[in-house]
Amino acid sequence: MRKWMSLLFLISLALQSYAQRNDYVITGKVLDQSTGQPLAGASVFCQNTTLGTITNSQGVFRLQVPSGGYDLAVSYMGFETNSMRVSSELAAQPITIEMKKQDKTMQEVAVVGSTEVKDGWDKYGKFFMDNFIGTTPNASLCELENRDALRFFYSKKRNRLKILTKEDLIITNKALGYKIRYQLDSFVFEYNNNISVFTGYPLFEELAGTDAEKSTWMVNREKAYFGSRLHFMRSWYDSTLSEQGFVLEKITNLQAANGIKIDNPYDSAFYLVDSTNNDTEITLSGRLRITYREEMPDPAYLAAYKLPKFMRVQISAIDVADFFVIEENGYFYEQGNVVNTGYWAWEKIAEALPYDYWPQ
Repeated sequence: MRKWMSLLFLISLALQSYAQRNDYVITGKVLDQSTGQPLAGASVFCQNTTLGTITNSQGVFRLQVPSGGYDLAVSYMGFETNSMRVSSELAAQPITIEMKKQDKTMQEVAVVGSTEVKDGWDKYGKFFMDNFIGTTPNASLCELENRDALRFFYSKKRNRLKILTKEDLIITNKALGYKIRYQLDSFVFEYNNNISVFTGYPLFEELAGTDAEKSTWMVNREKAYFGSRLHFMRSWYDSTLSEQGFVLEKITNLQAANGIKIDNPYDSAFYLVDSTNNDTEITLSGRLRITYREEMPDPAYLAAYKLPKFMRVQISAIDVADFFVIEENGYFYEQGNVVNTGYWAWEKIAEALPYDYWPQ
């Protein structure tokens, strides 16, 4: 009897969790800003998801998405990519998106201002893959299908490497079962301070696979999810950080032996729940150390950063410039206000999961 009651309780929780994730519909129209004419066949997608569509002959689109927040991206050949934040509240009315034609003159100036490296892939290809795809075990199962799309520029004056693309990058992740179409704006590495920054618009697509492959992908996805920044953001939103294995501290640097543990991460002084917009605002600025206790760090990470082999927890940190807002699917904004270091910074595209992924 107790077993049946426990089973019914778990089913009830699952149904409640599913019911809380209500879908909503984003509708709108894509126009040429200069002529006002509709753009048919424009690509409309939510970044970092598997959710996308194209506009019809009238430039109209309709996209159904699970509850939460997203960055909606619209792209069309010869036009600048347009991006805007959307949520169930902001999507109550149809939106009009005006696309601006690309300024080829500015592109030419940018290219002239740098020196393109003719044998760029031979010289910088591995460096790019390590800093974009990553060096985790999953990274070895990722393939960049169109590396010829990359263009490498090195500025001796600025001691800076800049990488641009002629088309969307196509990355096949055979570890997690995704094909990622990544519209890379640019990848920049500053040699003076060893900081790399890349921006772009990724769209995920499920790979077709055998039952055995799908089973492997399910296991690998859960391993990538638990302890990730996505898992952390959802746990903070749901007020389940401790239950999910996270410890939060205020620190001055990542290596600080003693931080100030935040015993109540849901203190109304910095954790503000807006029941109207269904989001949570975090105003706890500064450097926060996040320790995940439920999984050991990968040996490759320990070796790369010369850390003790006996470490039993994953340690990351975020620098919060001012504040940020978390939506129920783990999406947060403004993303520029939050900078990762530590374990999360080591995990790059090879470990990335879309916002519409939920573990089994």
